[in-house]
Amino acid sequence: MSVVDGVVEGAVSAGPGPGRLTSRTRLTLVVLLVAQFMLAVDFSILNVALPVIGRGLGFSLANLQWIATAFALCAAGFTLLFGRVADLFGRRRLFLGGLAVLGLASLAGGLATGPEVLIVARVLQGLATAAVTPAGLSLLTTSFPEGPLRQKALGLNGALMSAGFTTGAVLGGILTDLLSWRWSFFINVPVAAAVLLIAPMVLAESRPSDRSRLDVPGALTVTLGLLAVVLGFTRAGEHGWGEPVALLVLAAGAVLLIAFYLIERKAPAPLVPVGVLHRRTVAWGNIAGVLAFVTETSLVFLLTLYLQRVLGFSPLAAGLSFGVLGLGTVLGGTLAPRVVARTGTRATLITGALVQTVATAALLALGTTAGSLALLLPATFVGGVGNMLLIVAFMITATSGLPDHEQGLATGLATMSQQIGITMGTPVMSAIATGAMATTTVTGVLHGIRVAVAADTALVLVTALVGALFLRAPAKE
Repeated sequence: MSVVDGVVEGAVSAGPGPGRLTSRTRLTLVVLLVAQFMLAVDFSILNVALPVIGRGLGFSLANLQWIATAFALCAAGFTLLFGRVADLFGRRRLFLGGLAVLGLASLAGGLATGPEVLIVARVLQGLATAAVTPAGLSLLTTSFPEGPLRQKALGLNGALMSAGFTTGAVLGGILTDLLSWRWSFFINVPVAAAVLLIAPMVLAESRPSDRSRLDVPGALTVTLGLLAVVLGFTRAGEHGWGEPVALLVLAAGAVLLIAFYLIERKAPAPLVPVGVLHRRTVAWGNIAGVLAFVTETSLVFLLTLYLQRVLGFSPLAAGLSFGVLGLGTVLGGTLAPRVVARTGTRATLITGALVQTVATAALLALGTTAGSLALLLPATFVGGVGNMLLIVAFMITATSGLPDHEQGLATGLATMSQQIGITMGTPVMSAIATGAMATTTVTGVLHGIRVAVAADTALVLVTALVGALFLRAPAKE
């Protein structure tokens, strides 16, 4: 077995051929995909249950949103840092350690008897997600060589990550209605335990032969900057885009991120080598990734608002309606590797974005009667297919053409883009929708939703333009 930059036991090296999955690599794939799916579910599983949790644990209405925000802030803010830590100190080690923390935090959250314990559990869940997601994705890319196998693995990963977001909404409603909101936490415990039991037997460890020093100034500025940006967008979504504190926090985040870039230009061992950011595939691929996740996850929020406030659906019925979207994402993730193989990643990215644009634009015709489901269901299905073509193409674009020792960095950037998009989408579109609502009547709410859907459509179209204009040729190595 080859040793590449300290990576021992290459998971792909044993087997009948480079284009086929062995029993070991198949089990490796299952373990990593199950972990990533569980993390995606966590982003949305508590959304439907928030009012019930608030009444049960004594959260004030103003503080209820921190159940979701505490998780999202940490998951997005620390992803890049942990992606680099995985490169330096071992991907499997961080993956397993993060899963252990996630399991314990989920148990604590399910047993919580007051707001303080629950918020701490959500913070720990967010930190664990920030550690496990880039470590797991870098293990996925380094376990499969560039080509059909990696494209298939990334396609399945993207499908399950996107489907996990919609599955979380459905599962959260079912668990809350049939059992208790506490099972939205408890369900993670046996899954994490099973992965922790199997993973050490199938995942290879990575130990770099030359451990460079961790870029502490860069880590502090990028983490604080990302935290400020996500917090600023969240606050703007709650209080409006003219709110002084939101603007101040966003400005502070921008200053910190500029400082991070300047630090990285001179750092002897930078957290993000500026040369990597100069790669066209990395830079523009990640921009497309942010937009892909902003548009689809925020659309789930807008349609939840539509189904409950306009059509009068219960939270559980609204969640179940997204099963069609989930089916579309699974189909899109399954088709994406084949489309990439036939047309290339750039063409797949543009095609997916255009399909999603048309499907999202169709939702502008939604009305105030249940008959609109005849439009909503097929449009969300087709949009899910397009979104997954886009996401898989983004993941392949942003992580291809890099040596193994930079895979943790590349996947950390891709994961950060994913989580920033998931975190920012809802507050941004919430601010647009509420700002456009002249009244809280059904027609007023529908008007606000239509304005936000139009903005969502425009962003997907921008994603297609990014692919067409800036991904004309991959960076030459």
